[in-house]
Amino acid sequence: MAVEAAEETASEPDVEAEQFVAVSVFVVANDKAEDVHGAFLARPHLVDEAPGFVRMEVLRGLDDPKEFWLVTHWRDEASYAAWHHGHTYHASHAGIPRGLKLVRGSAQVRRMRSIAR
Repeated sequence: MAVEAAEETASEPDVEAEQFVAVSVFVVANDKAEDVHGAFLARPHLVDEAPGFVRMEVLRGLDDPKEFWLVTHWRDEASYAAWHHGHTYHASHAGIPRGLKLVRGSAQVRRMRSIAR
């Protein structure tokens, strides 16, 4: 019986492995890296209620503490696109520190598909 359960589990699709992932990367050019760090800690969590949103991680470079990666996981790309073009997306950026400057060319958004977890 345990073998049958294991076989059923192994054949079920991994829903998380099929997620759309948006990875935003940027490098702070001025002295605002600590302010950016604090802004992420105090973020209003508006994206958390967006349809299709799964989770978010914010990463900060150890070798370059001015580098940030914002990784959001979505049920599908359409959910991400709807949020990205909506009012909530723009409202969620209200906490960006005033005077923030980024390294030219460092800001990019990469569209990814999660294939394993």
